[in-house]
Amino acid sequence: MLEIKLIREDADKIATQLAARGFTLDVEALKNLEAKRKTIQVETQKLQSERNQRSKAVGLAKTAGLDIEPLLADVARLGTDLKTAEVALEEIQQALHTIYAACPNLPHASVPYGQSEEDNIEIRRWGTPGSFEFTPKDHVELGGIHMDFESATRLSGARFVVLHKKIARLHRALTQFMLDRHSEHHGYHEVYTPYLVSAECLYGTGQLPKMQDDLFTVADTDLYLIPTSETSVTNLVRDQIIDSEQLPLKYVCHSPCFRKEAGTYGKDMRGMLRQHQFDKVEMVQIVAPEGSYQALEEMVGHAETILQLLKLPYRVLTLCTKDMGFAAAKTYDLEVWLPGQDRYREISSCSNTESFQARRMQARFRHPETHKPEYVHTLNGSGLAIGRTLIAVMENYQDAKGRIHIPEVLLPYMGGITVI
Repeated sequence: MLEIKLIREDADKIATQLAARGFTLDVEALKNLEAKRKTIQVETQKLQSERNQRSKAVGLAKTAGLDIEPLLADVARLGTDLKTAEVALEEIQQALHTIYAACPNLPHASVPYGQSEEDNIEIRRWGTPGSFEFTPKDHVELGGIHMDFESATRLSGARFVVLHKKIARLHRALTQFMLDRHSEHHGYHEVYTPYLVSAECLYGTGQLPKMQDDLFTVADTDLYLIPTSETSVTNLVRDQIIDSEQLPLKYVCHSPCFRKEAGTYGKDMRGMLRQHQFDKVEMVQIVAPEGSYQALEEMVGHAETILQLLKLPYRVLTLCTKDMGFAAAKTYDLEVWLPGQDRYREISSCSNTESFQARRMQARFRHPETHKPEYVHTLNGSGLAIGRTLIAVMENYQDAKGRIHIPEVLLPYMGGITVI
């Protein structure tokens, strides 16, 4: 959530910044509600003070043997008026909260202005897409019977897959390789977290209320299936005040992710590119504010290392204002080369949310100089999306016979399998 004080002090400026993200802040409605809030807040405080004075007067009058009935009537009337004012104040505060909770994060000054993904800025490339002496197949053709969409449809409907034998082994190998690399070489603390979380957790990381239509709920509970382990991992610091000496906290987590993809039907329907259930290795960092943009660059580098070790060509883009996620202040996307599509496709997204998530979660640290609690900065990044990495390996390591050669770095995880 944005700092409410900033919005109250200069709503017009904040509205201009949010407009760059495609969000319209109704400044007039906000100012009217804030004016009503102030008026009713003053009235409420006045009524509380008067009721307290009358209550004391009742005690004094009773001690003096005076008639207290008129005073009791005043106390009762003031109590009724106070209750009415408190209800009105609560309604206005709830209306204001709804407005504030719907506001996305402010874009960092370095984020390029843009209207769509076409305005994202490519900042570097690594590797050269391979040239094939044959027409490369996509992952669906290469997977054959070991990438079973028909059975998955019978089990669960569209946008699911059943992986068999060596393809399933390759999927597992990629997961283990990523976890090992991040935990043993990049300094992340591996965690295993629940796949079901409360609405409070999803609000904390910004998926609610924004992503309500994309989330799977569990009937007869207040729980949701996680759309990403960013939700469960980042919320480990919810309602906490962390000692500054503990920072930075660096977590890595493997989990399935569950998304309805409500707004994407008709897109990427073939194969594994866009599934309702997919696996991801997620990186999360909790840092002091002054180090968060250095941490973002570091996190992007960690994701890049995975692609480089797999020898997969990729590019890095800075997302423009309208293409960033709700909670992000700045985001880099990594896109891997897919020969079967003859194009780059997203495989990782790394974001700094600054204090936006921390403010919603009440996640703070004790400043080493002032010893006062301040909001931490939170960052998250895919390291990487496993299904899309599987696709990239299959398509980039294919030969003319439709075989898939295992990248050297994965051989220790494949139990002697070198070709699929």
